[in-house]
Amino acid sequence: MTARRLATCAVLAALALALSYIEGMLPPPAPLPGFKLGLANIVTLFALCALGGADALAILLTRVLLGAMFASGATALLFSLLGGLAALGTMRVLSRVRALSIYGVSVGGAAAHHVGQVCAAMLVLGSAAPLAYLPVLLALSPLSGALTAFVCALLLRRARGFLPPREG
Repeated sequence: MTARRLATCAVLAALALALSYIEGMLPPPAPLPGFKLGLANIVTLFALCALGGADALAILLTRVLLGAMFASGATALLFSLLGGLAALGTMRVLSRVRALSIYGVSVGGAAAHHVGQVCAAMLVLGSAAPLAYLPVLLALSPLSGALTAFVCALLLRRARGFLPPREG
């Protein structure tokens, strides 16, 4: 890993952590438990598109672990980790589908994030009851996914000359 790539990943991890922290202080965009726009996911999608899957994973894990250490705790770590890994894994697979734009990839990632968080809720509660809430969250995935894709697309256009070359 070059110094430029490492510095880029560090800046993106810090940005993702800051966005996650700021979003935690804002009132929810909808009166629904657990629903957030997922501003830190903008950075995950950006890293996936601009740098590649390995760097995106490193940034995601850094954000989740530092976020749990500084602001949340073990339960929030589980929710963030399962949601983030599900989203990144899905977006990585969908980004290889030529017919999908960044919007399709992002909406798929948002849906997967919600599935991951419902799985975390089921683990924490020891019950399948959170599955009943999944359709509501999935209905909101196009909104949060489209917002993430829109901002990411703008950033990708502006940052092309500043980024290190993309890796797998």
